[in-house]
Amino acid sequence: MNTPGTTVLYTEIDSPLGLLLLTGTPDPGAPGGTALCSLSVPGQRNAPETAPHWRREPAAFAEARRQLAAYFAGGIKEFDLRFATHGTAFREKVWAALDTVPYGSTTTYGELAARVGASRAAVRAVGGAVGANPLLVLRPCHRVIGADGSLTGYAGGLDRKRALLALEGAGV
Repeated sequence: MNTPGTTVLYTEIDSPLGLLLLTGTPDPGAPGGTALCSLSVPGQRNAPETAPHWRREPAAFAEARRQLAAYFAGGIKEFDLRFATHGTAFREKVWAALDTVPYGSTTTYGELAARVGASRAAVRAVGGAVGANPLLVLRPCHRVIGADGSLTGYAGGLDRKRALLALEGAGV
C-alpha cells in the first residue's frame, strides 16, 4: 500500500463496531472506482495509520460504505467489492479460503488448514495468515474459531468478533 507512486485514498466511517478506517487505491474497474486495501478499527494490531501523503476521499468509498451499512443492518450477507491486498502466496490462499466461509457459520483453524491443503502442523501458520487479514469484516476472519468452539484471536478484539458473529446469527 505504500509503494512509491501509489495513490492511497482513505476515509473513516462510523459503524456498530466503532470507527472504521478504509484505505484503497484508484481502480476504474472496481465498484466506486476504488479497490480496497484495508479495513481496520482503532486499536487493531498491525492496522495502518494515516500518512501525510494519503488523500482523504470519502466519495471513493461510497459503495463500500453502502454495502457495510447494509451488512450491519442485516440486508446483505456478502460483499461485492474489489480488493487490492497483497500477501505471500500462502496468505492469499488462506484469505481466499476465508471468503468461502458462509455468512452465519464458523470454521476452525484446523478446518481452514485442510481447505488450503496445509498439514495439521501448519495450523499456526494458518492462524498467522488469518491474523494478518487486512480486511476485517469484509473478509470474514471473524468466522474462524478454536477447535473447542472458543472465540480465539481477532485483530479487532474479541468483543467485536462476538458482535459480528451475533449479527450473523452464528450462535457462538
